[in-house]
Amino acid sequence: MFFQNVYEKGLAQASYFIGCQATNEAIVIDPKRDIDTYLEIADKENLRITKVTETHIHADFLSGARELAAATGVEILLSDEGGADWQYGYEHTGLKDKQEFWVGNLKFEVMHSPGHTPEHISFVLTDTAAGTKPIMIFTGDFVFVGDVGRPDLLEKAAGIIGTQEVGARQMFHSLKRFKELDDFIQVWPGHGAGSACGKSLGAIPCSTVGYEKLVNWALNIDEEEKFVQTLLDGQPEPPKYFSMMKKLNKTGPDILGSMPHPAKLTLSQFEDALTNKLTLVDTRDKLAFAGGHIPGSIYIQNGASFSTWAGWLLNYDDEFILIASESSIGDLVKALIRIGLDNVSGYFSDLDKWINLGNDLEIVNQVNCSELFEKIDNPEIQLIDVRGVNEFTDGSIADATNIHVGYLYDNLDKIDNEKEVVVYCRSGVRSTTASSLLLNKGFKNITNLTGGYLSWTQDCGNKVEKENQLETER
Repeated sequence: MFFQNVYEKGLAQASYFIGCQATNEAIVIDPKRDIDTYLEIADKENLRITKVTETHIHADFLSGARELAAATGVEILLSDEGGADWQYGYEHTGLKDKQEFWVGNLKFEVMHSPGHTPEHISFVLTDTAAGTKPIMIFTGDFVFVGDVGRPDLLEKAAGIIGTQEVGARQMFHSLKRFKELDDFIQVWPGHGAGSACGKSLGAIPCSTVGYEKLVNWALNIDEEEKFVQTLLDGQPEPPKYFSMMKKLNKTGPDILGSMPHPAKLTLSQFEDALTNKLTLVDTRDKLAFAGGHIPGSIYIQNGASFSTWAGWLLNYDDEFILIASESSIGDLVKALIRIGLDNVSGYFSDLDKWINLGNDLEIVNQVNCSELFEKIDNPEIQLIDVRGVNEFTDGSIADATNIHVGYLYDNLDKIDNEKEVVVYCRSGVRSTTASSLLLNKGFKNITNLTGGYLSWTQDCGNKVEKENQLETER
């Protein structure tokens, strides 16, 4: 048997390539949309992909199942569980609980595992050439390392009211079946640490059923009401784009055919884009952006979380331009198409040419922790903490107002344009994004706390507010 875990760090998303070397057949589970990875593996290992499958209708990334089928002609296997409202809207072979299918000598048994979503299935794998016992389970967003899938996304992200408690109870009963599996079976989940599909995912790529029985909190609560309350409590904010992913993955993502290659814009083309008021997304380092950017630009740093923040902040119906280096554009485009943001009109990399025409750049004002401490009691200052609510609850600068950066545009009425608005996050990246959003909306007196909350507590040792009490961090 051939096995390869394909892990995409930006979305903390795992897909799997499994092959039978006796028959040279292979299957891909939960593929990402840029399918070149799987085609390269198949070519290198002399395997022929014959099937592709999904554990569920994903919320955090756009499925590559249709893309892979269009490129290779493989059979698409998808869940037919969950009821009429949870059926895929494109051609596929349906899968039901306890059904089996084969890839060469590899036997896959379908296990309906609702909770995260009603149609969710897992795959229990037996390598029949080696033995009669199952050796792996591919759990998707059912069981993670140290956690389980969140059941609240359908309600919070997709707006389907009344589903989160139902999902939590389904998860409780699905886990009973998981506990019946042999302890030695390897657990290969759909996500790792950093994913928004759970609240405390482990960083290691796999586990075993037995280990999860020992350490996974969700497998150690035997009382249903307590389990439901614990599972629903403290889940992070679901990115806004999750609802779009649910819709596109259910109806079927558009087939790209090949990787898009946005044009490198000439200065004249770039000026035309500005005239037409296309959205500008500046992907440079936070210090470069703060030191000078084109007015109105939205800052999303080219890094591990680029896909997520692009999904939070960009409109799926609007075209946009990237401010990016030529060497980075390929990775940026991949990050965007993984969540269905296909409307990149081009990119521009030489801001000096634009400046040389006599145009002025805009800066982001900065304040360090010592400077902020000296004026923290000034009533003309408003502190905005743009981290998640769980981070804020764990500790914040006294008298700060918590507005998650992804919800800033929905809460502009809470920001006083007559005051100096100081924004901060953990380290300064999200607050730079928040500063760009506020500047884009016409706020002028915006200041970013350099180094963020970490600098405030660790470099300056300043007081913080925690559970409504002022404490000294060190």
